[in-house]
Amino acid sequence: MLILGCQVSSAGKIYEAVDRAKSLGCNTMQIFARNPRQWRKSTLSKEDIELFKEKVKKEKINPVVVHIPYTLNLASIKQRFHKITIREFSQDLLEADKLGVQYLVTHPGSHKGGTEEKGLENIVQALKKILKGTKGVETKILIENTAGSGRWLGYKFSHQKFIFEELKQSPRIGLCLDTAHAWAAGYKIDEADGVEALLCEIDREVGLERLKVIHLNDTKDKLDSRRDKHADIGSGNIGTQGIACLINHPKLKHASFILETPKDGDEDDLRNLDIVRKLYNGE
Repeated sequence: MLILGCQVSSAGKIYEAVDRAKSLGCNTMQIFARNPRQWRKSTLSKEDIELFKEKVKKEKINPVVVHIPYTLNLASIKQRFHKITIREFSQDLLEADKLGVQYLVTHPGSHKGGTEEKGLENIVQALKKILKGTKGVETKILIENTAGSGRWLGYKFSHQKFIFEELKQSPRIGLCLDTAHAWAAGYKIDEADGVEALLCEIDREVGLERLKVIHLNDTKDKLDSRRDKHADIGSGNIGTQGIACLINHPKLKHASFILETPKDGDEDDLRNLDIVRKLYNGE
């Protein structure tokens, strides 16, 4: 069975996101649990959390993925900002766990003003403090690959390897693969050989068993452009052949596929979901 969903809005009450996912025929979903472009201003009520969990169970949405807000930067070299990121990330992780969420996805962060080495060290130090302060939490943290634009880390999987090794291969840390980011970072995944090469590198560097979620996006930017811009499924350079290779790959049967394609309304999600379903060869 294909585990397929998309990013859905959690506007209004957070539990309304479950209804939106179900109306699109999703069996998994990704949300922002709070405003992704602001600092934390409030916490979810106990009632809203319970209603969310009840709806998720009823509609059989599994896994549920939360994306960390864009305001946070684990790699920041600014000490004050780094401390704020650790504090807010920890709160977001604790809240995701209360919601019964399986995965919390984060970008590794930007090392602007410093070096890649220092940025990676900052990520490790932040995650060590976050893990220490959230013992007993079952929600896993997934580190997403990036396009490598600006000073963003995570555009090659040796970065994730360093992080995982420094965290002593903690079972609480995993990987999220974004296909548009991979293409922008130079991974030619528009055909079978390129997909196989990417998966072999992931397996060699961090282990495919750590890959839990795949952000399934096309892109119209050139290979190795380092530009983070998503496009509709089949409308870009990865194309339907590349997408089909990914969703039908035997080594990815365990993974959940989440669309983050451009949209003005539900009809855009429905169109992209339908294309993916038609490309799937399984049951």
